[in-house]
Amino acid sequence: MSADKRHTGAGTPTGPMDAGGHPVADEQVRAVVPGAGEMAQRPSRTLWGDAWMRLRKNKLAIAGLVWIVFVVTLTLTADLWVPRYFAEPTSTQFGSLQSPSLEHPFGTDRIGRDVFSRVVYGARVSLAVGVLAVSISIAIGLLMGSLSGYYGGILDALVMRTADIFFAFPYMLFAIALLALLGPGYQNVFIAIGILGWPSIARVLRSSILSVKENEYVDAARAMGASDLRIMLRHIMPNAIAPIIVYGTMSIGGAIITEAALSYLGMGVQPPTPSWGHMLSEAKALMIPAPWLTVWPGFAILTTVLAFVLMGDGLRDALDVKMKD
Repeated sequence: MSADKRHTGAGTPTGPMDAGGHPVADEQVRAVVPGAGEMAQRPSRTLWGDAWMRLRKNKLAIAGLVWIVFVVTLTLTADLWVPRYFAEPTSTQFGSLQSPSLEHPFGTDRIGRDVFSRVVYGARVSLAVGVLAVSISIAIGLLMGSLSGYYGGILDALVMRTADIFFAFPYMLFAIALLALLGPGYQNVFIAIGILGWPSIARVLRSSILSVKENEYVDAARAMGASDLRIMLRHIMPNAIAPIIVYGTMSIGGAIITEAALSYLGMGVQPPTPSWGHMLSEAKALMIPAPWLTVWPGFAILTTVLAFVLMGDGLRDALDVKMKD
């Protein structure tokens, strides 16, 4: 038996040996191969585990995540404490315009409604519209992008040309036209934004599927008789969905801005329901004498949209396998 082979008999030492057949201690292996001990002890991680480790190192993304969690917590618990300690968002019991004070940290508007209460409840409307609208966009985009990218041919051309028609119209004008058709209101806002958002999702998914479906494991699954649905759900989609997660996270911020713009123009959420955009519209005539009416809803829009953008940017870096350490 050659000297470099391991002995496996009873009472015979096992493990690495030197050229003379003598056992080598683990400490000597670590000295010769730097990092060998850490590599041997390092637990295996999945793609999502690697992504979470990289995301935690991105301080801006974590800051965005913390702000998103904070805003979501405020909106979910608002009914428990805002009416009790401040006021109902539609209550006019305070009568007139008041500057910020201990009783009203953000002041009141010109008809006596508490601005802090309206900002908190406006966050509920904005987040709901953002999440629901992007969910509709993703649902339609996943279906259309999957059909286009996987089957190609005439179906691909039909889906992409339909998407080009949507891209041909200015986004905001198209949204206003849809709301003019559907009518202003809370539900119609996220329906309109969701319908307009699917072409981008479909294009991103199509590109991702085109790069994934040529891999050997897809050919192997097809050769084994797997159905198109199984190949799509088990082999292609898990490896093509990462860009959609990133794009969807960033799109929530875009949907919030769109809702605020539509409400500012009077085509979105209608009063007395609080909305950040409608609050800015009502306060535009009082920017100088009562700046708090525009500062707080504007600050809420800025920070919330920025948080989703930072979170999406962090997810993009975390899910990029080329950055795996």
